Amino acid sequence: MARGGFPRNMGMGGMGNMNNMIKQAQKMQEEMLKAQEALNEQEFEASVGGGAVSVKANGKKEIIELKLSPDAVDPDDVEMLEDMIITAVNEVLRKADDAAASNLKNLTGGMNIPGLF
Repeated sequence: MARGGFPRNMGMGGMGNMNNMIKQAQKMQEEMLKAQEALNEQEFEASVGGGAVSVKANGKKEIIELKLSPDAVDPDDVEMLEDMIITAVNEVLRKADDAAASNLKNLTGGMNIPGLF
């Protein structure tokens, strides 16, 4: 160890690098917050059954609209309508997830950072 108790590679140059890394991390965090806010305002849409069921969601994965075609409402086949709704909801949420993953990949340059999303 060098005098003062610090290893040689942890001198002033090491601290400068650490400060740089902290600044880069803070910048990335700010960019991620902006990207998350933009994603939350985005709307995604999915429809199934030739448009019989249509669902819209925002980036917060909140369903904001559900439309059913009158042709989709068959009292004798409620189960099919339920299946179409589930399929449409799952598809629109998958689209929101894909957009979030794409935004994150763009921000991190493709690095896999544990704990993010």
